[in-house]
Amino acid sequence: MTTGKSDQSSPGPRSSVINSAAYHNGVRVANVPIPDVGDAWRHSDRFIWVGLFEPNEQLLAHIQEAFGLHELAIEDANNAHQRPKLEIYDDSMFVVLRTARLSDEGEHRIEFGETHVFLGPRYVVTVRHGSLQSHVGLRARCEALPQMLAKGEGFVLHALIDFIVDQYFPVTDALEQELDELEEQIFSGKFVRSVTARIYHLRRDLLSLKQAVTPLIEVSARLSRMTSNLIPPDTRPYFQDVHDHVIRIADLIESLQQLSHIAFEANLALISVSQNDDTKRLAAWAAILAVPTLIAGLYGMNFTFMPEKDWVYGYPASILLMFSLCGFLYRWFRKVGWL
Repeated sequence: MTTGKSDQSSPGPRSSVINSAAYHNGVRVANVPIPDVGDAWRHSDRFIWVGLFEPNEQLLAHIQEAFGLHELAIEDANNAHQRPKLEIYDDSMFVVLRTARLSDEGEHRIEFGETHVFLGPRYVVTVRHGSLQSHVGLRARCEALPQMLAKGEGFVLHALIDFIVDQYFPVTDALEQELDELEEQIFSGKFVRSVTARIYHLRRDLLSLKQAVTPLIEVSARLSRMTSNLIPPDTRPYFQDVHDHVIRIADLIESLQQLSHIAFEANLALISVSQNDDTKRLAAWAAILAVPTLIAGLYGMNFTFMPEKDWVYGYPASILLMFSLCGFLYRWFRKVGWL
């Protein structure tokens, strides 16, 4: 969320406090130590923005007391593993968002995280779980637009949701590219077992991404229609724009899921066809080899009376018969496509 960590003291570990700052007319005027955020908020007209990363219960309890946050929202922030949602408590708001970014480890694997947002008059508290990199640069972007940041908590919430939604696009692009590569490999005629595993991982990633995006449709729709003082009328159109982006991403994920299902079925069908072709080839060669086996087997039975034994051309004739019948079968199997 910010480009650096605060050096302010806090009730919890220093690494839990990413930033704690006060703003006036959209301009940062002071870094506020965590123990003083409550007084700074109550005794001034400044806007307070606190960013936390995986805080402990002691730190969250201090933040709850400072801003009068609802205990149910604090409980959710402590437990994490929440689905995206929007909850209203008197004059405050609690929003849960899911972040997604491409992991640096592995090919196109997704790293998910959570962001919990406490929103109230003249304050925003963000609690991050998961990736520390998911919000890098957000605060700097907001501070670069003081005329918008002056709108207060409503603009910060929009900037945060918009920033998270924008990070979904490179993830979906990467998954779409991976699906294209898989389709190309499936129809190349070379069947590898790893393709099936890659399709499975792709479908699992798409399902996880869908679970993060789909609830956000309702959240963004409610924010675009909200009449609360926390979301000023001139900020609501921005949430409508975010809502349109979320629907676009959800539609793309749905399309990729359907295409991945088709690719999976096509891969299984082509593997089945390939196995049938192999079975035909084996059956054809077995039929061809059965001819000399049958003839040679007759000679190996040591009958006393076999007319061709007394014929001077019996052995060459038997060999010629074997080759002729094998050649005939080979040409016939080639003609019908078994070889």
